Amino acid sequence: MRIETFFPYRLAVIAEAFSRQLVEVYGREHGLSREEWRLLFLLEDAGSLNSLQISQRTSLDKVQVSRAATRLEAKKLITREILSTDRRLRQYSITDSGSALFKAAFSGVAARADEILCAMPEADLAALQKGLAALDKAVAQLSNGKADGLQSGLASREDH
Repeated sequence: MRIETFFPYRLAVIAEAFSRQLVEVYGREHGLSREEWRLLFLLEDAGSLNSLQISQRTSLDKVQVSRAATRLEAKKLITREILSTDRRLRQYSITDSGSALFKAAFSGVAARADEILCAMPEADLAALQKGLAALDKAVAQLSNGKADGLQSGLASREDH
């Protein structure tokens, strides 16, 4: 088997290439790193989250969150406080400046994502969305120990 045809590798490479297209907007035009962008996105959506909630909602690890938060706090885009109820946790909140920057960046990011997706035939885009939903569900089932027959089903598909 060649690595270029191995599904997890292909998925990761394509996701990274798509992500790089978006970095062009929020990175170059707005001065945000990928981790800063993700943290701002989460906080814009929720307004305020603690470090445990952030770790549950993103692929960023604690160190990435901490470093991104330090940079965003220095830029006055977020605030960060130690929780009195649990001193191990931090409470993060987006500032008005952070919200304004996020909204400015998001319009460009959404436009770039739409540009890429609109380059696909409509039927392919619908199939991609359906396939991503199915993949998400399958991963969730495996994560929850409900993988009844998924492995054997996949193995029989690979034989064809």
